Amino acid sequence: MAKYKIAWLPGDGVGNDVMEATRLVLDAMKLDAEYIHGDIGWEFWKNEGEALPERTKEILHKTDCALFGAITSKPKGEAAKELDPALHGKGFEYFSPIVKLRQEFNLRSNIRPCKAYPGNPLNYKEGIDLIVFRENTEGMYGGVEWHPVPQNIADAFATHPKFKKFKNVPLDEMAISTRIMTKTGCFNIVKGAFEYAKKYNRKSVTLVEKPNVLRETGGLMTRVAREIAKDYPEIKFWETNIDAQCMWLVKNPADYDIMVAENMFGDIISDLAAQLVGGLGFACSGNIGDKYAVFEPTHGSAPKYAGLYKVNPMAMLLTAKMMLDWLGEVPMGKKLEEACAKVIADGKVRTYDMGGKNTTMEMAEAVARNL
Repeated sequence: MAKYKIAWLPGDGVGNDVMEATRLVLDAMKLDAEYIHGDIGWEFWKNEGEALPERTKEILHKTDCALFGAITSKPKGEAAKELDPALHGKGFEYFSPIVKLRQEFNLRSNIRPCKAYPGNPLNYKEGIDLIVFRENTEGMYGGVEWHPVPQNIADAFATHPKFKKFKNVPLDEMAISTRIMTKTGCFNIVKGAFEYAKKYNRKSVTLVEKPNVLRETGGLMTRVAREIAKDYPEIKFWETNIDAQCMWLVKNPADYDIMVAENMFGDIISDLAAQLVGGLGFACSGNIGDKYAVFEPTHGSAPKYAGLYKVNPMAMLLTAKMMLDWLGEVPMGKKLEEACAKVIADGKVRTYDMGGKNTTMEMAEAVARNL
């Protein structure tokens, strides 16, 4: 019996390509694991009305963690048009399967390392090594939305004085998205960021928020973070607004060590940080809960490249490194990262985004040779 059971979720588009490349490398490392395929993605939405079938969730409940490739996600209207006509009118509504995974399995912390590996021609500056801690289950991505707005919801909002300007707007011409944050959610993500900083000798934690405008939700996050920071006097604690932080991150990326934010702000700041170290082809992440974790690169499914083996697999390989660390296979994870770093530094094998002509699999083979 294998030591680990890993849910294998290629998803859509180039997710299949980069997962194949990653399997080649994991097999070269002789990871003692059983990989159990799970159905997830756009085809299952179109044909079944569910991008995350129950059978796939059952697999996750029986495995140690999951490795996930990429997902196609489209707006509500477009998703409805692509649904099998036989399923129309049956109440099916598209919801991102990765968001659903995060919420249903309480994968509350999204951790996104961004490191400028020497020799990467796409690095904005050398020496960048920062991590984004993004709250994963609440905030603007909590999914509590309405369009058209039900009358009882409009009536409830009408009790707020600042809703007066909307009172005469027809309900079918209005949409409402909520930003719901809890003290527990704020505490968990900020505490996790400080604990990580302490464990790995990181010098600072920066809270990225907007409490001067989002006074209640941003205010809650800020108050909680300030209390937690008191327990870590050896770690510098900074507070910044999301808009200013984007500017400062481009200007002085080396100033930042760990950034922590709610769901949407964390999403925004992590994509910016990823571009500083080469783009989404190098952006790995882990969705971490108390008992389970789903690891995924942060790039999309890029349907036009599906099956062409053109895209950079480094994000997926570095994601596998995060998975190995989480499983306790830290030496193996270190070995994988070093092999990736050597391929990047050598510059002999590069995919198109790095200015080269090599394929996804050739990049993976080069990493495997350096193991």
